[in-house]
Amino acid sequence: MTAVSWLEDLVADGQVSYGIVQPGAHQNDGVPIVRAGDVREGRIDTSRPLRVAPEVSARHDRTVLVGGELLFTLVGSVGETALVPKSLAGWNVARAVAVLRPIGVDARWLHYALNSQPARRQINSLLNTTVQPTLNLADLKRLTLPASSLQEQQAIAEVLGALDDKIAANTALISQLDAIMHLTFRGLAKASAAPLSTTAEFVNGKAFTKGASGSGRVVVRIAELNGGISGSTVYSDAIVDDKHVARPGDILFAWSGSLTLHRWFRGEAIVNQHIFKVIPREGFPTWLVYELLRHKLADFKAIAADKATTMGHIQRHHLDEVVAVPVASEVQRVDALMNGLWARALGAERESLTLAETRDALLPQLMSGKLRVRDAERIAVDAGL
Repeated sequence: MTAVSWLEDLVADGQVSYGIVQPGAHQNDGVPIVRAGDVREGRIDTSRPLRVAPEVSARHDRTVLVGGELLFTLVGSVGETALVPKSLAGWNVARAVAVLRPIGVDARWLHYALNSQPARRQINSLLNTTVQPTLNLADLKRLTLPASSLQEQQAIAEVLGALDDKIAANTALISQLDAIMHLTFRGLAKASAAPLSTTAEFVNGKAFTKGASGSGRVVVRIAELNGGISGSTVYSDAIVDDKHVARPGDILFAWSGSLTLHRWFRGEAIVNQHIFKVIPREGFPTWLVYELLRHKLADFKAIAADKATTMGHIQRHHLDEVVAVPVASEVQRVDALMNGLWARALGAERESLTLAETRDALLPQLMSGKLRVRDAERIAVDAGL
C-alpha cells in the first residue's frame, strides 16, 4: 500500500466541519453536545454532556450527528477519534471537535488509519502550540493516508475492531463488578466508627521524576492514573523502597488535584508525589479498604474544594477522620466473594492492557501491508481474543 489518499478525498463533499463556537449556558432540556474531553481512546463519554439551546444547535446544523460519523479532536489532546453510534443521532459537537463523514471508505478503518504512526507524525508536525495544541481544518483535510481497497480496509478494521470490542466488553464488565462490590459493601452491617488511618497505611510518593533516567519502570503521576501511559510518561531505573512501588492490585489514591481512587493494573511502577500507596493493615482486606476510601471520597473532594489554593488537596490529618467499618463477622462472610470480584476485575483490566498493546502493535504492520490480515488474526487470538 502507498500513502496516496488525501483525507478530504475520503469524506463527503471533501468537507470537514467543526462544531458550536459559543454554546452558551447549560440548558437542562437542551441538545447534548460532544466536547473534546468526551472523546478518548476510541469512545465517546456521554455520561455528563453539556446541553445547548435548540436554536444554538440549529445554527450549526452541518455538525448535527446522525450516526456513522467519525469525530476528531482539534484542540488539547489533538487527534482523539471515535465513531458516532446511531444512539447519538440529534447530538451536536463543540468547536474543538471536527465531524468527518466517510464516503467510499470503511469508517472503522479511517479511525485506525488516523491513529497510525505515520498519521500521528503528520498531525504532530502541523500543530499550532502557541497557546495549546491546535490543528487547523485545512491541515486535517490534507493529511495523507494509505490507499487500499474497501475489502482490505474492512478486513483490517474487523481484526482491530474485534480487539477494541473485547476491550469495551471488559470495561463494561469491570464497571459491573465494581458496582456489585459497592452494593455488597453498603449492605454490610456496620460496627463502631474508626479512623480511616487505622485501616491502612498511607505512604506518600516522592519526587521520583527528578533526575529520572528515562529507562526502567514507569513513574506513576496523577497524569498516568487518569490518562494512562503516554509520550510524556517518565521512566526511572532508580532503586526505591518497596513501599513506593506499585504492583497490579495495589490501591493508589491521588490526594491532590482530581482526588481519584485507583486499582493499579499496569506493570510494576514507582509512585510519585501527590499519590498515596494504600497498604491495608492486618485484618482489613484490600477490597474493604478500597470501599472505605471510595465511600469517603466525596467528603475528601468537598474538603479539597474549600482549599483557597490553585490545586485542591487534603492533608494527612484528614485521614484520621472516622469511617463506619463493617462488623468483622460480616467481612468474613463476604470476603471470598469480594476477593473473587476484585480479582476478576483486575484480571479484566490486565487482559484489556494486553489486547490494547496487541492492537497497537498490529496497527502499523497492517496499515503498511507488512502483515497479512490472516496472520494478524492468529496473533489476536493468542492475545486472548
